[in-house]
Amino acid sequence: MKRSEMIDEISKNNKEYDFIVIGGGATGIGIALDAASRGYSVVLLEMSDFTKSTSSKSTKLVHGGVRYLAQGDVGLVREAVVERGLLTQNAPHLVKNQSFIIPTQGLFDELQYTVGLTLYDLLAGKLSLGRSKRISKAKTLKRISTINPEKITAGVVYHDGQFDDTRLAINALQSATELGAIVINYCPVTSLMKDADGNVSGVRFFDEESKKSHEIKGKQVVNATGVFADDVLKMDTPNAKKTIAPSQGVHLVLDKSFLPGDDAIMIPKTDDGRVLFLVPWHGRVVVGTTDTPIKEESLEPIALEEEIQFILKTAERYLTKAPKRSDVLSVFAGLRPLAATEEGKKTKEISRSHKIFTSDSGLLTMVGGKWTTFRKMGEDLVDKTEKRNGWPHISTKTRHLKIHGYKKNVDHNNPLYFYGSDEIAILKLAKEEGMSELISSSLGVMKAQVVWAVRHEMARTVEDVLARRVRCQLLDAKESIKMAPKVAKIMAAELGENEAWEKNQIDEYVQVTLNYIL
Repeated sequence: MKRSEMIDEISKNNKEYDFIVIGGGATGIGIALDAASRGYSVVLLEMSDFTKSTSSKSTKLVHGGVRYLAQGDVGLVREAVVERGLLTQNAPHLVKNQSFIIPTQGLFDELQYTVGLTLYDLLAGKLSLGRSKRISKAKTLKRISTINPEKITAGVVYHDGQFDDTRLAINALQSATELGAIVINYCPVTSLMKDADGNVSGVRFFDEESKKSHEIKGKQVVNATGVFADDVLKMDTPNAKKTIAPSQGVHLVLDKSFLPGDDAIMIPKTDDGRVLFLVPWHGRVVVGTTDTPIKEESLEPIALEEEIQFILKTAERYLTKAPKRSDVLSVFAGLRPLAATEEGKKTKEISRSHKIFTSDSGLLTMVGGKWTTFRKMGEDLVDKTEKRNGWPHISTKTRHLKIHGYKKNVDHNNPLYFYGSDEIAILKLAKEEGMSELISSSLGVMKAQVVWAVRHEMARTVEDVLARRVRCQLLDAKESIKMAPKVAKIMAAELGENEAWEKNQIDEYVQVTLNYIL
């Protein structure tokens, strides 16, 4: 994926594309991949870096949503567990089977969860990741050595998927470009173009690197901007009413000693009626999440003090080793683009299913949804476009499409495992260009990974690399700040930038990342 080549391609030819997708998060990527796989010409434009906002701040779960089952939303769960199964088949280097244990208190709990989770398995059919079962208190304590024995009578084991959200995004974008899509970051759309009848016929966007504006024509323009969907709807109709009710979810990242085994924990009843997950991830533990309605959407939401306290207090109730503020390696907040509904409904009750809105101008807007169903969201949007525009139907090609980097039998103890089949090329680069030196021994990142991110993964800034290509910002925010000067130096050499650029990049990275440190 070469950014300069993609921009050239757009500015050179004056063609009309089948799809222009605004937004480079899970939703936009799913649409671009599905459309490109059917042979449509596609341009995807992202105002910042791919997944900069919500899509890099998930709980790192590919899941059906156990709690949606409790809310009676069987259709949503069925769709999600099927998609979860397909993802484990299509991207086994990024999505793995993760066992969860629910600590139970009393016979009623045990029965309720065993029955509910058996239904959860059955909904997945042949794509099930494993049977749910009750295990004794002794077995539960053996598998989760840090759980408070006074809080439990037994445990129920079930299976879900665990993944790396941004790595899936990068690999899915690489798959899309291999199928002919053009995808470009740092290109905010500034306005929509319309024909004489008032139908949307293209977009104007600004390339932040060259500081040039461009116009491109498209048969179908799609608004896939998540929590920023209303901004694009206002470009279309200045007095458009709000469609998004953003809700903030916060996660804390702890050292592995708080959950030493391979099992994750799902605490089913917290004070605010949500569930709390403790999930092993890249040698750390991700703990979350919250659900706080937010007035203003932003690219870098900040965790509120009460959210941090809620997670620490809930974890403390269930763990023998209680996490303190000083134990938190990173805190990150993401915004869910929930579809706005009637007043007074709690955000945890707003449906997570995706919805497509059609504007009078022909603009299609997709809101809601989640990473697990990103492929299905893309399929639904492309199907809808074909129907709406009277195009002949081409069936989806993504159900069994192997995602870039596809590799079976992945060793999750290998620090480069998430590159899948690209690992060989990275090791070759490290050897041939003398780039095997580690930038951080505790996080195990080598110089070659930075070069690879710039050459093949469209990383343009230090933050792109440390936050989203190698995840250090989330795994250990303080350590990532120490890495920033080395990363800036390597990137400057690759991008032909000067010392002033390096200094500016380091300053910007530090400023953003201080919000990830308690």
